[in-house]
Amino acid sequence: MSRKKRLFSPEPIELEISGLYNDGRGTTEHLGKLLLVEGSLPGEKVIAEIKGKKKKNLVAKTTEVLVASPDRVEPACVNAEVCSGCCLHHQSSEAQILAKQARLQALFVSEQVPEPEQWITPLLGPKLGYRNKARLGVRYVQKKEKLLVGFREKNGRYVAELDSCPVLTPAVGERLMALREMIGNLQSFDTIAQLEVSAGDDETALVIRHLEDLSDADQQALIEFGKQHNLQLYLQPGGLNTVHKLWPADSNERLSYALPEFDLEMHFHPMDFTQVNAEINQKMIHQALNWLQLSKEDSVLDLFCGLGNFTLPLARKVANVVGVEGSESAVQRAEENAKHNKIENSSFYYTDLFEPFDEQPWANQKYSALLIDPPRSGAELVANNLQLIDPDKILYVSCNPTSLARDAKMIVDSGYQIKKAAVMDMFPHTAHVESMVLFERA
Repeated sequence: MSRKKRLFSPEPIELEISGLYNDGRGTTEHLGKLLLVEGSLPGEKVIAEIKGKKKKNLVAKTTEVLVASPDRVEPACVNAEVCSGCCLHHQSSEAQILAKQARLQALFVSEQVPEPEQWITPLLGPKLGYRNKARLGVRYVQKKEKLLVGFREKNGRYVAELDSCPVLTPAVGERLMALREMIGNLQSFDTIAQLEVSAGDDETALVIRHLEDLSDADQQALIEFGKQHNLQLYLQPGGLNTVHKLWPADSNERLSYALPEFDLEMHFHPMDFTQVNAEINQKMIHQALNWLQLSKEDSVLDLFCGLGNFTLPLARKVANVVGVEGSESAVQRAEENAKHNKIENSSFYYTDLFEPFDEQPWANQKYSALLIDPPRSGAELVANNLQLIDPDKILYVSCNPTSLARDAKMIVDSGYQIKKAAVMDMFPHTAHVESMVLFERA
């Protein structure tokens, strides 16, 4: 038998799983190649079927667990095997967060980043019903004669057939079946492409992406659904600038969440970026300010500030704070929130932080501390230009441990040391790693 045939043999094979890949799949070696095994955990012996090759790695799916890991648990979701929304329902929550910390530690070693002086206990929160932001696919499947609403299947090609979702905010997660039935009864059911879910503390909105104009009858059916289930409804016939409110019929296009520790109410549009886990967000902000130990004499620069999630809590504690963001709508929202909360010691600037910013008016001021909360690509340009800002302390909040480790190396090389690091359980049951690192001038 040729080596290629042996690699892709349809016969199930027995495997011993040695590690966990960064997407939540177990890993082992097979015929000299890395094999990623869906549904397996480190320390397990499993029977698996090799499904093919993705990039340089072989991929397989577990069909039977012969020896289970002590970290294996019964999934809280009946859709765990098919839905791509989560990938680690079969692993205990305790093991998940420890694996995420271990991943960050390994990346620090790989990038030759010095060990933090302290690893702080991970921030933990709710495991179910936490997800306040999501994008759901909508698709009518002719063969099944069914309309499906949900996340993608793990193969990535189709929408998973979900009746409910335990990680989504219950306002939507418990109503997927009702959503399917309602959309399936619309005249334009096959032109609905996706739903954006966005929840605040008290209200939840659905943004409905439709490829053709909806009839008056379809719009009325949507309105009746919104009334019945206490959901705000928005329509999106084109790009982001076409999003408009359908129900309730008022001009208020804002949801809100509270940060009671700082006496703040944060307003946001359903299409704005907000943290997906409200409880972890509150704990994260508390931890950030606790680590920074700032006073009323301090001045802080908050880069990638969004709608002011960190900026305005900081404003309650320091002399002044400057927020910088690459989205004009986010800057507008931050200014709205400052005004709404009667905060006068904050200012906001629109700047692309992936382009040179040395001539920006905010870049050459003196700051006691710098807070960075970038997108997944990280803050490489910022980390490479710290001499402009020259802060005594840097707090880096990250949603991608790979870019964090890369940037941490540059920050350390610029004369800083890592005082504290921690991971946060922002996305339970997924491989997503949220982290926080405090640097101080060496």
